[in-house]
Amino acid sequence: MSTKFYTLLIALLTTTLISAQTKKEKDAEAIKKMCGCYEVSFNFSETFNYSKDSLYKPSDNKITGGLEWAQLITDDDENISIQHLLQVGDPAKPYIVKHWRQDWLYENEEFYMYDGDNKWDYVLKPEEEVEGQWTQKVYQVDDSPRYEGSATWVHVDGKSYWENTTPAPLPRREYTTRSDYNVTIRGNRHEITPFGWVHDQDNKKVIRKNGEEDFVLAQEKGYNVYKKVEDSRCQAAADWWKQNEEKWAMVRNKWEDVFSRDENLILEEKVNNSPLYKYLFEEEYSSEEKIEEIISSFVK
Repeated sequence: MSTKFYTLLIALLTTTLISAQTKKEKDAEAIKKMCGCYEVSFNFSETFNYSKDSLYKPSDNKITGGLEWAQLITDDDENISIQHLLQVGDPAKPYIVKHWRQDWLYENEEFYMYDGDNKWDYVLKPEEEVEGQWTQKVYQVDDSPRYEGSATWVHVDGKSYWENTTPAPLPRREYTTRSDYNVTIRGNRHEITPFGWVHDQDNKKVIRKNGEEDFVLAQEKGYNVYKKVEDSRCQAAADWWKQNEEKWAMVRNKWEDVFSRDENLILEEKVNNSPLYKYLFEEEYSSEEKIEEIISSFVK
């Protein structure tokens, strides 16, 4: 083959490589735009129900809001982690609540997929299925698993968004009041906007039983708006994280030990009548030994 052919081939491969790198960097940039201080509004409404029970009562509309600090805690080439903290109460002396965490992994192949009743199935996906994709892994306030899914970030017509549908446990606003379904099928769309970002959801409330087809009890619309404000407004949350990040790093490390077993995971809902987060939110559970002991007691 001619020198000209090889020159063109090398140029094509180089262009493709640069393009791929640029796309990956653009993805990471979009993810990290979710960091900072936000005025948040959480909006949920049950839209349709398919119950055969004439006495069925849909969930009330849920509209809440507040200040939320999204703290970047890991920023590696293929691993970005963001911890969310709610800042509530008197602005002069706010109260900080450790909220959810989201980890983004590039071309991740290992998943814990929720199957209902506090059970997650370990799933290993083939490399070609996740090529170019980012997995969003979402964790509870105690850093136990919640839900995860993989998809491609899309950058088109001035928009940057990521969409995925995946099974999840009931949200807190539901499992404290509802027991007539046991799985949420979450349709998640994260879109970066000029004012911040939006978490747009189309969810299904599902009854899942062994050996039976899933029954969709109802559908729900969620629309959570994150409006960027000055970081100084969330200074109390940022300070709280600096004081507590070492403890929560130990918590994450213990969970990583659990996940590294690469096997299905079943968790206790309560131990001695208390959920895990109540233990971990106590100052008593701040040593590595205590953290390992209490988390292990919840893993079946």
